[in-house]
Amino acid sequence: MRKRGHILLGAVLLSGALLAGCGADGAADQSSPAGAPAMNEGDAGGDARKAAEPGTAAAGGAEPGQDTPAGAPDLRVDQRSIIYTGTLTVQVKDVDVAAAQITGITGGTGGFIGGDERQSGNGGTDTATLKLRIPADKFGAALEQIAKLGDEKNRAINTEDVTEQVVDLDARITVQQARVDSGRKLLASAKSLSDLVMLEKEVATRESDLASLQGKKRRLADLTALSTVTVVLLGPEAPVPAGTDDDTTGFLSGLADGWKALVSSLGVLLTVLGALLPWIVALGLPTWAILYL
Repeated sequence: MRKRGHILLGAVLLSGALLAGCGADGAADQSSPAGAPAMNEGDAGGDARKAAEPGTAAAGGAEPGQDTPAGAPDLRVDQRSIIYTGTLTVQVKDVDVAAAQITGITGGTGGFIGGDERQSGNGGTDTATLKLRIPADKFGAALEQIAKLGDEKNRAINTEDVTEQVVDLDARITVQQARVDSGRKLLASAKSLSDLVMLEKEVATRESDLASLQGKKRRLADLTALSTVTVVLLGPEAPVPAGTDDDTTGFLSGLADGWKALVSSLGVLLTVLGALLPWIVALGLPTWAILYL
């Protein structure tokens, strides 16, 4: 009898434990949406870290795909677009030999000869004019090598900063490319023949404008990448062109300029007298004779 009582007491306790567990599971099911997975502490920590990462909406960053302002162009000195042009006049012993050496110097820099004009003369009066295209980063070194081939008479270097033009062309090309793409999309979805003809004309106009802008960009890129140098070679007896002599200042230079001005003035005066002399003879002598008589 006592043993049976113990068994009944154990069964009652077991039933109570099972009922308590079922009640807890039901409460958990009611506290969360049906079919939603349970979130543990690790998942909650991961979501918190994700929300705090830079670039997310919670961290104040832009959502993926959201428009962001365009960055300003890099206008540092080493990033600017500059066109270099120069002229160099050198008097050499042999024009043909010096021209061959200049060709080798130009080829060594990665450039090429853009023009070659030569005039033969007697007694060392040969001349040559070479137009060189040299990479911009080797422009100065190439000029120094060419100047050492003989007696340098004149040098002139000019620069033109076209950075703003390049930036403007880049922006206009981007906009025009977008207009061409949108026109092609509309052309692909044309429903009628009239719409097709109109859209084809519009797309052709936009593509022509885009090609023109791209051509200007290529031209500027060529001028900034390759500098233009005009080299004038003079034979040992060839006259130095005016304005290229080294001695352009000083007493002797001023004296020479004054003498040239005096000769020019006398020449003009004699010309005027020569033109008036016939009139003086034709009219002056009769007038003098009448007054004398």
